[in-house]
Amino acid sequence: MTLHLFTESLDGPGRVSESRRAVPILALDVAGAREALALAERLPRAEFVKVGLQLFTAAGPDVVHALRGVGKRIFLDLKLHDIPNTVGHAVESAAELGVELLTVHASGGRAMLRAARSAAGAPGEGPALLAVTMLTSLSEVELAEAWGRDAVSSEAEVARLATLAAEAGIDGVVASVHELPAIRARTGDSLRVLTPGIRLAGDDAGDQSRVATPGEATRLGADYLVIGRSVSAASDPVAAFDRVLAGIGDGAREGAR
Repeated sequence: MTLHLFTESLDGPGRVSESRRAVPILALDVAGAREALALAERLPRAEFVKVGLQLFTAAGPDVVHALRGVGKRIFLDLKLHDIPNTVGHAVESAAELGVELLTVHASGGRAMLRAARSAAGAPGEGPALLAVTMLTSLSEVELAEAWGRDAVSSEAEVARLATLAAEAGIDGVVASVHELPAIRARTGDSLRVLTPGIRLAGDDAGDQSRVATPGEATRLGADYLVIGRSVSAASDPVAAFDRVLAGIGDGAREGAR
């Protein structure tokens, strides 16, 4: 099955061409390399996988090489946030692993984002950089507490950070589906948008505050969808991933109407 990257060439205001579909990314949030490879190989239709902090800390770069060895495309979700020089060197190391997507924190600031951009090389040369805006586990109340404000609007904060990322030359952002329209309104089609917090209909939200189904995210124009527990914790992961693909197809058709 060929998956098409949603490029945000709209057929009309807020409408998505049916031929452009969000790319699902399977989150390998497991304890180690053995479990990650077993899950990845069990799901051949999951062409793109996420290696996050848990797995990378446990298994290191070797797990990235192993997953690439079985034909998987890699999203390295490390959410880099440090001084510009350190982040730049970390991006260089990630590029050497051959990953396609890499996350940094937008709140690291303009200088850090530009250092990451410089280290990754020109667009198309190294990994595409995605700036994390607001974690989908955070509510507006929790974000206001963390940032020392009386109140915040998630839409306003995410749009502001997306603008900063775009100005720094970052390829895209990570944000919940609920902030996606605000990002598009502020930055147009200049940024790819990856949406975590994706759940199949009827599944528990877990520790996520802002979730959506694959169909909803696709209809609103997300480029990438990260799906974890809805598939990995399912009694039948293969059937669950097939439901994800079906939902993406339905969302693309609804968005094109």
